[in-house]
Amino acid sequence: MEEKRNILTAEGLKKYEDELNYLKGEKRKEIAQAIKEARAQGDLSENAEYQAAKDEQRLVEGRIEELEAILTNVEVVDESDDATDVVRIGSKVKIKDIEYDEDLEYRIVGSKEANTDAGQISNESPLGHALLGATVGEVVSVAAPVGEIKYEVLDILK
Repeated sequence: MEEKRNILTAEGLKKYEDELNYLKGEKRKEIAQAIKEARAQGDLSENAEYQAAKDEQRLVEGRIEELEAILTNVEVVDESDDATDVVRIGSKVKIKDIEYDEDLEYRIVGSKEANTDAGQISNESPLGHALLGATVGEVVSVAAPVGEIKYEVLDILK
């Protein structure tokens, strides 16, 4: 079975690479220094600073592994095409919730970059999936627990 590709925008790729470089460099050094200072205090079995530093080290090493796995199997979306004729990954789209007459704006990104607080929805989410391939003026439907929700595509931006 082929491993799922991690779809990222160029911006998302840079963010993950920067985080990985920070964790492998500066953060590892900070933790090593904290462990060294805690060891100098003596008895490690009752040393809270030592335990906290070791816990932080485990978390950082886990995140490094996670980032390396993401970056090993990454597919960067080609955003050089300025076409705004259809919604695609990397597109910013203005939509209208027809039932509530509410305008919304989202950027369609890969699942690893999704952050609804920042207005970024995954191409795998029900709404993101429904919007992919849509054109301005098109109405898309999304199945939800409360029933079908309809959105009209108002504009597609880069």
